[in-house]
Amino acid sequence: MVFLLIWVNLKAHYKYNHYICAHKTTLFIMKLIAESSSTRTEWVLVEGNQLIQRVYTEGLNPFFQTRKEISRCIRLELPPSFFTKKIDQVFFYGAGCSSYEKKNIIGASLTAQFKVSVQVESDLLAAARGLFLDESGIACILSTGSNSCFYDGQIVIKNVKPGGYILGDEGSAAALGKMFLSDVLKGISPHDISSELFDKFRITTNDVMDSIYNRPFPSRFLATISYFLVNYLENEYIHDLTIRNFRDFFNRSVLQYDYKNYPLRFMGTMAESFSTVLHETASEYGVTIERIEDTPMDGLIAYHEKVDGLV
Repeated sequence: MVFLLIWVNLKAHYKYNHYICAHKTTLFIMKLIAESSSTRTEWVLVEGNQLIQRVYTEGLNPFFQTRKEISRCIRLELPPSFFTKKIDQVFFYGAGCSSYEKKNIIGASLTAQFKVSVQVESDLLAAARGLFLDESGIACILSTGSNSCFYDGQIVIKNVKPGGYILGDEGSAAALGKMFLSDVLKGISPHDISSELFDKFRITTNDVMDSIYNRPFPSRFLATISYFLVNYLENEYIHDLTIRNFRDFFNRSVLQYDYKNYPLRFMGTMAESFSTVLHETASEYGVTIERIEDTPMDGLIAYHEKVDGLV
């Protein structure tokens, strides 16, 4: 009887201490999660399941920036608190992070700054995880660039290559900006909107050519122009131009997936800013867009809570 009581007490003691240790582990795991387009990077510090801090810096893309340039941006643009807190894990999702070589550029920069284990994945996987967590569906990005995939709840199964702002990126902000500026240069766009563009940005046609062909990050410049057009969506020309841009995306990307049997969700500033026209375009194809998010970050926080066993 005495042996039995001792065994029961030891078992209860072990369970209590195991719970306390697990509880403390949950409270003190600090994660840094970042999601980056070519224009903007969103960074969040998460402790357990609590959001500690959220900040934004310029976009990081290993196709256009060296490791040194990326490290400089991280060090100078993130607040000091990000370097004084004890971070246990870093998850970075970014545009251009599709190959081992490009992931290594970002990963090496982050490891040098934070001295912890770093996992680097594509912005496409960020969209899929953020929009669907562990469910299957078609995830689409419409931001500075564009991309899409079929996600089975764990990994990306199929991806129609985006092609970048020269060979593809249909539906994106850069693509719309390119379409509009091409018409501006050829005198096709409405004169009043073209004049407003030049006045607002204090640029000339020569500046446009210089920004596209001689200056860094031309896709950012093109995207900035497209967001100027949000204020003119009631204009027939701008409305039709936007519809054409989205049709290109549906025809060349969405229709290549099993879109009739799986949910379709969108992520990105372009998708959110032009959501009315995006829904209108989808209806032409008999498609319902389930959800549009500006950023996948809230979904990514939920995803990492779930997969890390912290919920």
